[in-house]
Amino acid sequence: MKWFFGFILFTLTYTAARAQTYTLDHYLELAKNNSPLLKAVRNQIAASQIDSLRLRAGLRPQVNVNSNGYFAPVVGGYGYAGAITNVQTFNALLGVNKQLIGKQYLNTQLAAINLQRDSIINSGAVSEQDLKKTITGQYITAYGSLQQVKFNRDVVKLLTEEEGLLKKLTRNNVYKQSEYLAFLVTLKQQQLQLLQAQIQYKNDYATLNYVAGVVDTTTVELSEPVVQTTITPDASMSIFFRQFKSDSLRLVNTRSLIDYSYRPKANIFADGGYNTDFTTQAYKHFGTSFGFSISMPIYDGGQRKLQYKRLKLEEETRLNYKAFFNSQYRQQIAQLNQQINENDNLINQIKEQIKYAESLIKVDTQLMQTGDVKIADLILAVNSYYTITNLLTQTTITKLQLTNQLNYWNK
Repeated sequence: MKWFFGFILFTLTYTAARAQTYTLDHYLELAKNNSPLLKAVRNQIAASQIDSLRLRAGLRPQVNVNSNGYFAPVVGGYGYAGAITNVQTFNALLGVNKQLIGKQYLNTQLAAINLQRDSIINSGAVSEQDLKKTITGQYITAYGSLQQVKFNRDVVKLLTEEEGLLKKLTRNNVYKQSEYLAFLVTLKQQQLQLLQAQIQYKNDYATLNYVAGVVDTTTVELSEPVVQTTITPDASMSIFFRQFKSDSLRLVNTRSLIDYSYRPKANIFADGGYNTDFTTQAYKHFGTSFGFSISMPIYDGGQRKLQYKRLKLEEETRLNYKAFFNSQYRQQIAQLNQQINENDNLINQIKEQIKYAESLIKVDTQLMQTGDVKIADLILAVNSYYTITNLLTQTTITKLQLTNQLNYWNK
């Protein structure tokens, strides 16, 4: 009795697992949540915000406590000159220092950080698009393997049903024993192909879990992927061109920072505390001091012009890469659209051919009941149907993969 209930429980569990299905969106969400790269991008964005706060904090008055003690003993008339060393000194000071910069210079520095953050955000968008393409591509591959399993299962079911009838007809001498054996060989071949398709689906499904960062050894059915062609955006709005724009702004900002580095710099400072050499009335040596400093570069050996030349070379490199990528981008989209249209035309023709193949099998199976068809003709019809249907599955999967590649660039 325990064995019986155990068998029922296993059957229900197995049935529930087979009935469970996962969608493409399910795996895309899992992959995004599990991706360490996307998590690193989010952390880098947060870090850039901290850099902006650190810059502002560094421009506030900086307060420090400093203390120094010094003793240069003179023994038997030997030692450092006391007029120079004061023999012994001690100080404990509270110092305040503030750098003075203009608001425009501050905004330029903040812009540099913001440009870096924008670059990280765009890199994250490209990385997410890469991940989406990879997951979708593997999902389509696994789904194609699943369709192959279902088709092989249907073919085996059809041949198994006809095998029982053919066996009876062979016993009644309607068909020869050799014809029955030829049909049986075809059935066994289809059963082996079904087993092979099941193994392939398990492998493709396991690969899907692997790239999505999912630890799961069970195998469930995948829903049909909804992969529709998205609208191609204007090149200036594409994430693949956004980086070129960001690089251009970065170079302009870098030039501004170079110009600001050659402007006068000013600091104000003050300190207060205790500073003494212990010579006379050390208890009175509490006090304060304050001042300012200004520095202005006059000549740097021509480094400024050299930095300008370097930026000019970087801009030329950026323009060359942009022009080349633009050509590749447009060529890739045009080629993918052409291939998708060709696959659509091929799919329509294959579907027409499948109708004829199905009709032929239907007629042959009806004629077989009366012995008016050769088993070799029925086997040929089944193989033809298998081949053309397999071609339909492959072409459909190819179209989905092409659409996935096109959608990758349409972001």
